[in-house]
Amino acid sequence: MQEFKRAIRESLAQHSGLDSNTIKLERPKKAEQGDFAFPCFQLAKERKQPPVAIAQELAAKIGADLQRVEVVATGPFLNFRINRSDLSASVLKQIAGENEGFGHSREGAGKTMVIDFSSPNIAKPLHVGHLRSTIIGAVLKRLHDALGYTTVGVNHIGDWGVQFGKLASAVELWGDTVDLEGDSIRALLALYQRFHEEEKRDESLAERGREAFRELESGKDGSVRATWRRVTELSLRELSKTYARLGVSFDLIRGESFYEDKLEETIERIRASGVTEESDGALIVRLERKGKEIAPALLRKSDGTTLYATRDFAAAFHRWDEFHFDRCLYVVAGNQKLHFEQLFGVLKRMELPWAERAEHIYFGMMTLSGGLKLSTRDGQMIFLDELLDRAVEEALKVIQTSKKFADIPNPEEVATQIGIGAVIFNDLKKERIKDVQFEWDDVLSFEGETGPYLQYTHARMCGILRRAEKEGPPADTAPAWAQLEDASHLILTLGRFPDVVRSAAKACEPSEISQYLLSLCRDLNSWYGHAEHKVLGVDAPLSAARLQLVNGAKVVIANGLRLLGVATPEKM
Repeated sequence: MQEFKRAIRESLAQHSGLDSNTIKLERPKKAEQGDFAFPCFQLAKERKQPPVAIAQELAAKIGADLQRVEVVATGPFLNFRINRSDLSASVLKQIAGENEGFGHSREGAGKTMVIDFSSPNIAKPLHVGHLRSTIIGAVLKRLHDALGYTTVGVNHIGDWGVQFGKLASAVELWGDTVDLEGDSIRALLALYQRFHEEEKRDESLAERGREAFRELESGKDGSVRATWRRVTELSLRELSKTYARLGVSFDLIRGESFYEDKLEETIERIRASGVTEESDGALIVRLERKGKEIAPALLRKSDGTTLYATRDFAAAFHRWDEFHFDRCLYVVAGNQKLHFEQLFGVLKRMELPWAERAEHIYFGMMTLSGGLKLSTRDGQMIFLDELLDRAVEEALKVIQTSKKFADIPNPEEVATQIGIGAVIFNDLKKERIKDVQFEWDDVLSFEGETGPYLQYTHARMCGILRRAEKEGPPADTAPAWAQLEDASHLILTLGRFPDVVRSAAKACEPSEISQYLLSLCRDLNSWYGHAEHKVLGVDAPLSAARLQLVNGAKVVIANGLRLLGVATPEKM
């Protein structure tokens, strides 16, 4: 389909004087009007002519250029309708030829994307509150990989700060009461929570924690630093297991500690730009939003210690110096908007030429049934591994109790694919800025807007293709492309997939892929469900054409699900 769009743009450019790279083709409001539309309002302003007259003039000229495209002036719009036989052959042959590469391109070649995502604190398990950043960031990385960008996925681990002074103190005081080697994350969490409980009764513990962090930050290679190293190693070992279950990987895992020796130069870099000032012994940068002062960015506290923000500035400078990125995305929840407004505000006040390239890709919160709140200190949390375990268990129950899954040879493997895929897709099916409600019955349903529904549709297409190897037309049968007229809406949708990938990447909006797949599968199942649309057991050329459609749908669904990080079982 891209070849037709390219030909339309080139002809429009030739007869209108517009740059073909800037011409945007729209989808007509009504499908019967055509496949693409071009509004003539822009030309009307430039030429000072009615858009209806311009549309009629261009229709005659462009229609003479495009032999396989019908061009019609409809009011102020130029509408284009591709010959159905040519449309079917072009789209379905391209999908078959490119297969897993369909939807990919090289348009981002030579450009670098740095994507900061997940970024949990060490010494604590991943809980459901970490899911959204991890999943959304991983999708954005895959999308930009598919477009040829050089992507750098960064896990900016929280391994520094006063809390680690407290944890080091807790390990020293009570480390022998827990199983640090066997169940590291839960043991460390228990110590962290115990410290906060004891701190309420013993005020001296707070100062002990602060003193331990001062020692850690001083660079002294003593017992505190040794404990910190051990805690970090144990934590990363456990975190990697959960990431593997989600199919998530990183190019760089850098803790805040990585920037420990860069903090002074970072502060001096900001100070040298002339934007800092002292306030009650602390070093700050004052900021405004639309002419009104907002909370200043704090670089160093009055006691001389640095903050998370200081390390974020060090990370931003280092990333620019290392990668000279085209975009640097911070995939972090919307409740951190102020932090990033301060971070980017300081970069802009410093008049750094790359300040506008840093972006906060924020998202809504996840809520569970019953409105459960998550708090590490109080222990009210759902561990992410527990959520995934439960999803797999529930999927296995469905498989074991439903007759339609009776022939699955590997139910445990498929249950894992369905369960984890269901959790991932539920997180991605709505616009990222919206909150996500997690309801078990909805998430694991094989009907409606769910991951299992898409996976089942994919498996259904795989099943048709398997049967075709035994029952279908000979492999050398020429497809009757013209007979796919009744499926032209599906073929157009399949042909749009590369544009959807580009749009989702540009907007950093995974739900564009999710909603596209849901719409495709609804239309596909509706079309296939009609008796007159049988794929096998009909005239050989027609069967060959419909099999090409089934294959095209299977490929596109699989490619879309892979971008989302959802598995694609071939039997369900």
